[in-house]
Amino acid sequence: MLPSPEICARARLARDRRFDGCFFTAVRTTGIFCRPVCPARAPREENVEYFGSATEAAAAGYRPCLRCRPDAAPGSPAWGLVETTVRRALDLMRREREGMSVETLAGRLGISSRYLRRLFAEHLGMSPLQYWQVERVLFAQGLLRDTDLPVTRVALEAGFNSTRRFNAVFRRVCQCTPREVRAASPVTGSAGGARLWLSYRPPFSWQRLLSFLWQRALPGVERVEGAAYERSFVLDGRPGVVRVTDDPEKCRLRVEVESDGATALYLVSQRLRKLFDLDADSGEISRVLAADPLLARQLGKFPGVRLPGAWDPFEYSLRAILGQQISAAAATTIAGRLVERHGVPFVDRNGCERRLFPDADSLAAADFEGLGLTRARAATLRAFVAASLDGRVDFTETDLERWCAQLTALPGIGEWTAQYIAMRGLSLPDAFPASDLGILLALGVDGKKATPAQARARAEQWRPWRAYGALLLWQSLQSGD
Repeated sequence: MLPSPEICARARLARDRRFDGCFFTAVRTTGIFCRPVCPARAPREENVEYFGSATEAAAAGYRPCLRCRPDAAPGSPAWGLVETTVRRALDLMRREREGMSVETLAGRLGISSRYLRRLFAEHLGMSPLQYWQVERVLFAQGLLRDTDLPVTRVALEAGFNSTRRFNAVFRRVCQCTPREVRAASPVTGSAGGARLWLSYRPPFSWQRLLSFLWQRALPGVERVEGAAYERSFVLDGRPGVVRVTDDPEKCRLRVEVESDGATALYLVSQRLRKLFDLDADSGEISRVLAADPLLARQLGKFPGVRLPGAWDPFEYSLRAILGQQISAAAATTIAGRLVERHGVPFVDRNGCERRLFPDADSLAAADFEGLGLTRARAATLRAFVAASLDGRVDFTETDLERWCAQLTALPGIGEWTAQYIAMRGLSLPDAFPASDLGILLALGVDGKKATPAQARARAEQWRPWRAYGALLLWQSLQSGD
């Protein structure tokens, strides 16, 4: 899971941003752990040990550096390499605003709590509770330094219902109190909102991501203007708006969150990290894909490929089903009609009317007539909504084959749709819609398109990053290569 000690040593001495978040350097003599880009004087190699994540370093008893701020580092790509059940557990823990007991978490995974604890100890070196507490405390540390939210609100946003419990865990992890962090980092926040900073590893093409999202922006819900992405959301029953811009000099995104009351900022940050694929290991992805000459040309033109994800898996799945066998523009138009009819309207702080994408509960008895759908497609939507509500469709599934089996068991949903939803709605990196027309055209020879079997065979060498290969193939058609 970790780069070799030799690579870690070279990267930290060079302060190489490509390794930011890939590992953390803990100094035995000071008890502090840092990012590889820390501006402080580099410690001697015999005094350091390396960890794959900030969570592991903090759980081992080291306190986060106040200069380089490990809480602000990009997510560790090492998490994507752990056992499937552990990844599902991490995803479930990150989807919930508050912590859940190990027994509840194990029950949702269909395993015993004892087995879950053993998996966490084996793969992460800590218990599920330790992991949850450390990650949330590091997130809270960022809020204390970057916002003027009251400490009690910070505790709530990080998932702690008890301020007393929050203070105790914070002191244990950071070896200082929340108020001491706040006193050392006075900031001025925006009225009625909060600001988050989401770091990424370069290279990162913000404009290409924006262009992709602009072509598919959902009226009333999403907006791309200039160099900014906006969308409405609802979490914990509270509507809000996020606005995201890039800060390329510091390799981070600036997120402005507008909402009344507590807004589950941790959940906002996690959803945006998936939407913009901020934790991608671009170096490893490019190394594997560059073995294919066609993909190598695209990587040379557009380094740092990112896979556009989704704010919400249910929302994206519904939009993908609407888009079966029609153009992206037509699918966006029909989805806009769905939002206009069933989405809850609200007015943001600037007086602009926005709408919330309808959830499964609000569509349980919805009439899909008049949206421009065939009767068969409307029936497919109803079946999908029902399956989402009764658990037959599990959006926490991380196994590609099991996910596709869930989707294709529903009437009117084929392999292409299941793979495409897995690719963008669930951010599964090895998803590959082999029958996609664009992919077949891009892989064709002498004006003759490839077959799905040929596409699958070609893509075998791209594993486990076939989704990124598909994205590069689509880009090759746009660039005329």
